[in-house]
Amino acid sequence: MKQIDSLTPLSYAQSNGADRILPSFPDTGMSGLNFPASGPLPIPMTNDYLFRALLQRNNKVLKGLVCSLLHLSPKQLSTAEITNPIELGASITDKTFILDIKVLLNDQTVLNLEMQVINQHNWVERSLSYLCRNFDSLQSGETYQDIRPVLQIGILNFTLFPEQPEFYATYQLLNVKNHTLYSDKLRISVLNLTQIERATEEDKSCQLDSWASLFKATTWEELTMLAQNNEYVKEAADTVFRLCQDERVRMECEAREDYYRTQLGIQKMMDRQAAEIDAQTKEIQSQAAKIDAQAATLDAQTKEIQAQAAEIETQAATLNVQTAEIQAQTDQIEAQTAEIETQYAKIETQAAEIETQAAEIETQAAEIDKLKTWMREHGYDPADI
Repeated sequence: MKQIDSLTPLSYAQSNGADRILPSFPDTGMSGLNFPASGPLPIPMTNDYLFRALLQRNNKVLKGLVCSLLHLSPKQLSTAEITNPIELGASITDKTFILDIKVLLNDQTVLNLEMQVINQHNWVERSLSYLCRNFDSLQSGETYQDIRPVLQIGILNFTLFPEQPEFYATYQLLNVKNHTLYSDKLRISVLNLTQIERATEEDKSCQLDSWASLFKATTWEELTMLAQNNEYVKEAADTVFRLCQDERVRMECEAREDYYRTQLGIQKMMDRQAAEIDAQTKEIQSQAAKIDAQAATLDAQTKEIQAQAAEIETQAATLNVQTAEIQAQTDQIEAQTAEIETQYAKIETQAAEIETQAAEIETQAAEIDKLKTWMREHGYDPADI
């Protein structure tokens, strides 16, 4: 069978008039409704078991969804075969339930579809794993040229990249410099059910927004409105109603809902713990920053104290030198003082001797005066002495 246009969707800018390749959605009116006109849906359309059961039970719905996702007309898609079907209604567990749906398109292209409700923060790696696992499918005797093109499309009920939200995004291997396509045999797409308002004109022209609204619907009224202009949505609503009447299928869907609730509870707990850890981490970082600031201040103070200590040591050394000089001067003064005292003592001794000699001289002079007086008294001339 023919490969599906190298898996490359026709851009909206190129789709003018007869060149536009769009899914065909006949308007058959609402006379053939086989589902309730009002009331809540018994099972959310985002239930992955219901999603698989819907596509497995109704090939027309499968082909309609694929045509919208790949921007194909119904004539371009001859066959769409699920190659990993499950027994609908059979008891499953989260370990045995195959989440991804493998679809072989026109016996040539492999499409991997999955509905993912809870953000387990591993979709990028998970989608790459699915893509590579399906791409590596060569059989004995086949060449590399025989490898089938592989598409991986995730229908997510969360935003994969919050910093760059998109409704429908497609990723391929490109040259990072000139954006040359490396190969058209690998492609990953993401349909974001939480960003329907971001649908482009190209998305709307392929009615991807209608499919997203179908999966987000919670009431039969919403499905009724969506089915008015879309035969595939009407088929989907009819099939969902019939599936919900099957007790075994409904029980498995409800089991998946219980699983979702459990996982969501765990996820919320993990998110809460992550938020607490993040808050604690920020507090620790804040405290660490304060400690770093205090350490920096302490280091600056330590350096200042060290500088002051060095200055004090320099001053102490200078003071020691000055003290030594003063001590030397003091010793010199003391030596000079001692010498002066010695000389003063000598002078005092000499003065005492002089005083003694003066006293002796005075005594001798008195005796001489007495002698002169006696000589005069006796008729002698003192000058004759």
